[in-house]
Amino acid sequence: MKLLIRNGHLMDPANGIDAIQDVSIVAGKILGVGPPPPGFHPNREIDARGLVVCPGLVDLSARLREPGFEYRATLESEMAAAAAGGVTSLACSPDTDPPLDEPGLVEMLKHRARNLHLAHVYPIGALTQGLEGEKLTEMAELRDAGCVAFGQADRPLASARVMMQAMQYASTFSFRVWLRPQDASLADGGVAHDGEVATRLGLPAIPVCAETLALSNIILMARETGATVHLCRISSAEGVSMVQAAKRQGLAITCDVAANHVHLSEMDVGFFDSNCHLIPPLRGLKDRDALRTGLENGTIDAICSDHAPVDDDAKLLPFGEAEAGATGLELLLPLALKWSAEMRLPPSRAIARITSEPARVLGVNAGHLTPGGAADLCIFDPEHYWKVEAATLKSQGKNTPFLGIELQGKVKYTLVNGNIIYQG
Repeated sequence: MKLLIRNGHLMDPANGIDAIQDVSIVAGKILGVGPPPPGFHPNREIDARGLVVCPGLVDLSARLREPGFEYRATLESEMAAAAAGGVTSLACSPDTDPPLDEPGLVEMLKHRARNLHLAHVYPIGALTQGLEGEKLTEMAELRDAGCVAFGQADRPLASARVMMQAMQYASTFSFRVWLRPQDASLADGGVAHDGEVATRLGLPAIPVCAETLALSNIILMARETGATVHLCRISSAEGVSMVQAAKRQGLAITCDVAANHVHLSEMDVGFFDSNCHLIPPLRGLKDRDALRTGLENGTIDAICSDHAPVDDDAKLLPFGEAEAGATGLELLLPLALKWSAEMRLPPSRAIARITSEPARVLGVNAGHLTPGGAADLCIFDPEHYWKVEAATLKSQGKNTPFLGIELQGKVKYTLVNGNIIYQG
């Protein structure tokens, strides 16, 4: 199969390209960027005039809900959502049922995903057996089965000793450790940021120090062990400052932020809007602004969708009892573009935060359009405004704080290995 994408505005931050260029594709690989080589006769052409052509998006946090939670979503529905969102590579969390703590489970998940011929799936293996936070998993076996990193999702570790052991082991074998910084005892029972909204609504609160205390421990142990650590879903201004200081010290630390937290704050909870019940909680306006600035200056490496589909019944409960989470795969691109526009930055900065930068964090060969590389592309209309409506979302989970909101930027084509897997 030979494919020519003509007249598109190519944005490839990894290669420093931001110009009108053609892209030639042969046998699932990028043949070249620029005028087609002599003798190139495509089987199909896509006229991308007025559209942006960029690497396929790379998402660092997408719960696919299989195995074990098929009543919330299925692999088929969420991979279709990824395709509709321009996502061609994604990391999936280990908090399935059972957790991804056995090689056979990882191999089964990868086999199922591969047979759908959609996005590339990169499992994050469980750091501890059963995600119970006590005994380390056989990380080497999980790595051989296809895991690219190891984490606990939202589950706590039993003690600082276990965290130290995990980092020491991971450092020895150059494994990546992914941790969400939150002190379990300080966050226990909390559902909202410890601020004026939680006080007014009488909601159990999670203080910022739940994040910063955990961050302090993680950073100190990363320095002690030399482990490569990725911090998942930073949510506070103080957290951003701590990560910035750690990076200045030369520690092997990266971090991401959820797209929801880049735009929303505790004020959006309104009167108990359960779509805004998220983990970590939406924090104050000062925190939101610090996250946006952290993305701009590179303290925060990537934006992720934090995709966590929830069934409708679980969201119809009172705020404190409703299940945390929101759909996000189909919103990652427009929310990233919204950030760059509001910060008065070129769109290529947003594209970097959802392509080349998360690929670097994952340690995978993705997020670029280098000749010879896989032809994973997203083609979108930057001027297309669309309203977020439950009926039009591909994900089985329809809950998002952005329901009814008009966003700018719509995916028109998604390609994986040169095959068109979505056309909108």
